[in-house]
Amino acid sequence: MKRAAAEVESKLAGLRRKRGIAAVQLAKLAGVSRQTIYAMEAGSYVPNTAVALKLARALEARVEDLFSLAGDLPAAEPASEAVTLLPGSDRLEPGQPVQLCQVDQRLWAAAPSPLRWYFPASDAVVAARAAGPGKTRVQVFDAGRDFRHRILVAGCDPAISVLARHVQAAGIELVLAQRNSSQALALLKQGCVHVAGTHLRDEASGESNLPAIGRLFPKNAVAVITFAVWEEGIVTARGNPKNVRSAGDLARPDIAIVNREPGSGSRNLLDQSLKRLRIRRQDLRGYDRIAQGHLPAAWQVLSGAADCCIATRAAARMLGLGFLPLVSERYDLAIRKPHLDLAGIQVLLDTLGRSTFRREVESLGGYDTAAAGRRML
Repeated sequence: MKRAAAEVESKLAGLRRKRGIAAVQLAKLAGVSRQTIYAMEAGSYVPNTAVALKLARALEARVEDLFSLAGDLPAAEPASEAVTLLPGSDRLEPGQPVQLCQVDQRLWAAAPSPLRWYFPASDAVVAARAAGPGKTRVQVFDAGRDFRHRILVAGCDPAISVLARHVQAAGIELVLAQRNSSQALALLKQGCVHVAGTHLRDEASGESNLPAIGRLFPKNAVAVITFAVWEEGIVTARGNPKNVRSAGDLARPDIAIVNREPGSGSRNLLDQSLKRLRIRRQDLRGYDRIAQGHLPAAWQVLSGAADCCIATRAAARMLGLGFLPLVSERYDLAIRKPHLDLAGIQVLLDTLGRSTFRREVESLGGYDTAAAGRRML
């Protein structure tokens, strides 16, 4: 074992801390002692195949994400380019996204707006007020258009727009409906959508999504596919001028928050944190002020209308804001099993495993796509 250990490099410690799992908890899941976990992290002990697979399962990763042969070539660094920032742009922080375009002999960088300041694509306009619940008449622009090859996705993760662009190359269109996790699952249960995105963390077990889905759907009714593991936490103004250090600081009288709507994973996280700290909801300024989505909530912080919100690291990074992580959790896609055979769903699932898609999502910040495409249920 000592000889083998010298040939193997361990990345276990970093990934364990990134997932927020204690060594004693990981040891229990893998069926080994805590000392063995520390030995593997130090590189002085190499696990057998069974233990390595248990570790990978517990950390929602591949074995090769945990251990590699010494001397393996590191992953190539992304190419670096010298570009000119488009005049009139706000000051950008490292990690904020830009789009590139060559104009004559110069490569320009333009920061995309996190809000859509243009008219969205549409297929029809409402012709009359709804005649009944959920029913209305519309005027279709192209009467011969076939909408059967589209996939309707309800969820709150802005990164689903990245997935939409990648599947479009294969001729598949995703129609994205902004809904929180509970609303998305309710729509899936009603048969209204093909896919529901969700990040509902069970406080008792720490498990993402599966307990909530198990309570809502009959056994074996849906498949659950991982989209990514993301970081969610406290978004602050740039530079964290109020010196917010923990969820407990949100109850300070000088802090105003913007909250998410009931049923959202972010609101659940806030409520669970307050309960754990024995803080009353009414002690938070802005608890009843609602923003519908991660980016809209972060936008309230950017505008100065609020000091903090609960959202993802990617939302904070998009707007150049501060971020204090609270949890790492899975964002999963729930799909009714009869829909798994649809061509559009097959393209979607195939895209989740593609390196180009994974790299782009991880570049947003706070996303780990090692488990993307893995079936959890």
